[in-house]
Amino acid sequence: METVSIGIITLSDRASRGEYDDLSGPEIRRYFSERLKNTIEWHYEVIPDEPDRLKSLLTEMSDNHIGLICTTGGTGPAPRDITPQVTEEVCDKILPGFGEEMRRVSLQVVPTAILSAQTAGIRKKSLIINLPGKPKAIAECLDGVYAAIPYCLDLIGAPRMEFTAKGSDAFRPKKK
Repeated sequence: METVSIGIITLSDRASRGEYDDLSGPEIRRYFSERLKNTIEWHYEVIPDEPDRLKSLLTEMSDNHIGLICTTGGTGPAPRDITPQVTEEVCDKILPGFGEEMRRVSLQVVPTAILSAQTAGIRKKSLIINLPGKPKAIAECLDGVYAAIPYCLDLIGAPRMEFTAKGSDAFRPKKK
């Protein structure tokens, strides 16, 4: 079983300055650690809400063959929330169904989920998923799209992810 690389980028001006601990990035790590059999090589960054820094980091991670890149934070309507716009700029293909499903799931919990501009896209052989900044919302959103992640990664040529029993709802078509 091959090692897989997962990138986590937390966008937060205050966390990047050390004013508080990032809880969102570790939540993404926990989520996938519980569901993957693979050895995981983690690439984790906490950065300010700066478009050029995010663009550079997404490009660098993708160019370095990180198959799954999850961002957290910066998906709302505030002036410095730029994550989806930068993601769309660096991607070769946008997958709007991811954002639609994450909002659908979140709307069952909180009416303000409609304000989120979460999205996902593909750059080279990397799947980039924008997640909200609240740890509880991260798990809810990932639960909504999780089943599609492994097959998407297979289709784009990223390293194959193998799942534990907790990840058994991941979908791959049966071979004929």
